[in-house]
Amino acid sequence: MENELIPKEAYAEIEQMITSAESVVGIDAKKTHIIIIHKLMEIEKRLKALENK
Repeated sequence: MENELIPKEAYAEIEQMITSAESVVGIDAKKTHIIIIHKLMEIEKRLKALENK
């Protein structure tokens, strides 16, 4: 199922990055969590920079 909030190209890119044929659910959970945590850390840095202005 596609998300209407994510452009199709970005959706496909993310889907390709996290897909795993070895996983029962079809995604690599570790890689998925690393991507999410990394993005959250980037957001946190940007938020702190904005707060410091």
